[in-house]
Amino acid sequence: MPDAEQGYRLPPFTIAGSRNVGVLFVHGFTGSPASVAPWARAVAAAGYTVSVIRLPGHGDDWRAMNATSWREWYYEVDRGVRELLQEVDEIALAGFSMGGALVLRYAAIHPEHVKALLLLNPAVYDPRPALKLTSITRFFMKTLPPSGSDIAKPNPPIHGYRETPVNALHSLRKLWRDLATHLKDVSAPTMLFRSIQDHVVPAASCDMVLRSISSSTKREVLLEKSYHVAALDYDAPFLESKSIEFLREFAPVKL
Repeated sequence: MPDAEQGYRLPPFTIAGSRNVGVLFVHGFTGSPASVAPWARAVAAAGYTVSVIRLPGHGDDWRAMNATSWREWYYEVDRGVRELLQEVDEIALAGFSMGGALVLRYAAIHPEHVKALLLLNPAVYDPRPALKLTSITRFFMKTLPPSGSDIAKPNPPIHGYRETPVNALHSLRKLWRDLATHLKDVSAPTMLFRSIQDHVVPAASCDMVLRSISSSTKREVLLEKSYHVAALDYDAPFLESKSIEFLREFAPVKL
C-alpha cells in the first residue's frame, strides 16, 4: 500500500542497501514515518540502507502519546541505531523537527557512531510564552485545539495527529532543556535544511543549532517553497538531492 494511503499509521520500515553505511530517519512530534518516508526512500534509491523508526505513542492515537515521555522517544532512537549497526558498519542520522533534537542528542553522546547528520527544520527551542505554561495546563487540558498540516502544497497527506497532546508537549520541553547541555558536544558533519516559511518551528531553533554545535562542517540550506513538513512539500526533490550529495561526501557508499 502506498505511503500516502496509510497516512500517519504507516509502520516503521527498513530498506536494505549498502552494508557499509546506513541512515536512520526520525520523524517529529505528533508525526509518523509518513512525514519522512519519501526522503528516506530517495536515500535508499542512492544505495544506502535506510531505517525509518516510529517513536512510542505515535502513529496510533494522541492519547497514547500523552502517556509517553521524551526518554522513551530517545530510547527508540538508541534502539534503532543499535539495530541498524547489526546490518551496517557506519551510520548517518536524519531528523525532522523533534526528530532533529533526538538525533542531535544521540550524536552528542555517541559521536563515534555518527558519520553525518541531516537536520530538517530541527525543533530544539521555542521561546513562545504559551509553551512555558504546559507545566500547569497539562493538569486540566489533555490536548490543544487541532491544527492544520504545515505544508504549502494543496491537499497534503495526513502524516500525524492533528491534536497536540499537552502532557507530551511538556515532556518535549524537558527534552529541549536536556539537549541544551549537549549541543556543544555534537561534532559530526551537519547539513541543516531550513524552510524560510515555517509556521511550526521558529527560526531561533535553527539558529541555536548552528550556533551551538561544534561540527567543523555545518552547512545551512534554505528551502524557499516549502513550509515545515518539507519532505512532503514542493522542495522535496531538492531536499533529497542535497541530502544524497552530502552523504556521498561524508558517508559514501562503497561499491
